Amino acid sequence: MRQTNLTGESAEYVSAREELRQAEIDLMHRRERVADLRRRLPMGPVVDDYVLQEGPADLQAGDAPTGTVRLSELFTRPGRDLIVYHFMYGKQNTDPCPMCTMWLDGLNGVAHHIAQNAALAVVAAADLPSLRAHARNRKWTNLRLLSAGSSTFKYDLGSEDAEGNQDSTVSVFTRDDSGSVRHFYSVHPRMSDDIDQRGIDLYSPVWHLLDLTRSGRGNWIAGLSY
Repeated sequence: MRQTNLTGESAEYVSAREELRQAEIDLMHRRERVADLRRRLPMGPVVDDYVLQEGPADLQAGDAPTGTVRLSELFTRPGRDLIVYHFMYGKQNTDPCPMCTMWLDGLNGVAHHIAQNAALAVVAAADLPSLRAHARNRKWTNLRLLSAGSSTFKYDLGSEDAEGNQDSTVSVFTRDDSGSVRHFYSVHPRMSDDIDQRGIDLYSPVWHLLDLTRSGRGNWIAGLSY
């Protein structure tokens, strides 16, 4: 199967491109299998109904009054799950993570699409004024921003260690028939001893677009400045 109508493609190129197409098809099937395995996970344990801190819904309305919201109150509709992005910012990480910032730039742009099927929230260890100041700078007007405050939420979900070092993590929660919040899935950048940066790559298009090029990803992070 040809991918273009261009003339002048060498036999070597056509053969190599077909080999790549078959590998891409195989990868797609593998991704579908992984997604199916994920969907088939049984419900995880009931989790605490953590208390989180939140400012005004309008990001431009300042940072007061500050209120509290429980994890169970982040669900937007019955039958919908809750996706939480753990922002690597706060405690030992005094500056917002550039990679997390990139992810959240993207999530801000698609949040209204995600909202059709699931609730979405961002939780950081940073205090609300610092978190919201960074969000205003990035124009994250579509994201629900929360501070974990003094709760053990981030530690319990593995996005914070005992010393307060932060990590980027994605967690999914669901509710059972009794209304209790249950953990369903969490994924971290570190997948094994030899894979410490690729665990949540699928949730940003940046690397995948760069992977289409001859240069690949390169040292792209060296140019980030937030």
